Amino acid sequence: MKKAELAQRLKHACTSVLAAEDELTDIDSRFGDADHGLTMNKIAGAISDAVDQSEGGIQSMLDDAAMAVMTLNGGSAVPLWNTWLDGMQENAPEGDEIDIAGLQAAFSRALEALTEISGAKMGDKTMMDALIPASLAIASYQGDDENELFASAARAAAQGAEDSKQYVSKFGRARSYGAQTIGTPDAGAMSMSYFFQGLAQA
Repeated sequence: MKKAELAQRLKHACTSVLAAEDELTDIDSRFGDADHGLTMNKIAGAISDAVDQSEGGIQSMLDDAAMAVMTLNGGSAVPLWNTWLDGMQENAPEGDEIDIAGLQAAFSRALEALTEISGAKMGDKTMMDALIPASLAIASYQGDDENELFASAARAAAQGAEDSKQYVSKFGRARSYGAQTIGTPDAGAMSMSYFFQGLAQA
C-alpha cells in the first residue's frame, strides 16, 4: 500500500467520525459530559489536516497526525488518541510503502502504547471495547489484501462497540452511574468503530 492510499483511508476514517458527531454527543450526554462529539470532531479534523499537509513518508505522516492531536484542548480522548497514533508511527516505515506485515506491526504497537497508559480492557466500557477486537483482527489476518484486513477490523470494531452496551462503565464520569449505563454503548467505542469503518473504505 502506498502512502497516498493510506492517507485516503485515514481521511475516510476522519470523515466517518465527523459525520457521527451528533450521535456521539447524544450518547455521551446520557452519562458523560456531552462533549465527546465535539472532542472527536476536533481530533478527526486535526488528523485529516495533518494527513493533508504531511510531506514525509508514512511514519512522518502518522507522527504529524499524533502531534496535531496532542496540541488540542479537549476531553480525555485527546491524550488517548495521541498515544494511539504515536504508538502507530513508532513501528511504521519511513518510506512511502507499507505491506500487511507493516500494518500489523504498526497497529500492534499502537494498541500496546495505549494499553500502557489507559489500563482499560475489554468489558470496561471504553474505546478499548472497539479497539482491542479491531487490533486483534488485524494481528490475526493471514491474507495479502489490505481491503480484507481493514474490513475485518471494521467488523470487529463495530461488534465490540455494540457489545459495549451490555457492560457497566468502569471509567470516567459514567462510572458513578453503575448499572444504569447498561443498554447504552460507550461513546469512545463508537467513535473508534466509526474510525475503523472509514479505514475500510479505499
